[in-house]
Amino acid sequence: QVQLMESGGGLVQAGGSLRLSCAVPRNIVSINVMGWYRQAPGKQRELVATITKGDTTEYADSAKGRFTISRDNAKNTVYLQMNSLKPDDTAVYYCNVRGFFQYWGQGTQGTVSS
Repeated sequence: QVQLMESGGGLVQAGGSLRLSCAVPRNIVSINVMGWYRQAPGKQRELVATITKGDTTEYADSAKGRFTISRDNAKNTVYLQMNSLKPDDTAVYYCNVRGFFQYWGQGTQGTVSS
């Protein structure tokens, strides 16, 4: 079973930063889009940011100006740098990869205290 390996979640105070990483197994080929989603308690999973194989990025309005998505092709890893964090950013963050198929990570908890 293919599994995306996320890391980097944790507990930070408001205004702080977290950097999430997602290592993508190399047996996942023909990737078109890599991205991050999040799900807060009692809410639906929502898009945070995506990056295409051509490095085109897209952000949710809530992430614009604070979060940056990037990828390291040599390491087959996608990152999400989150700055100026707010308590509303508290959620489980999921890595997502889309190519011929779609894959999800197990999720990593990010908690922002006020």
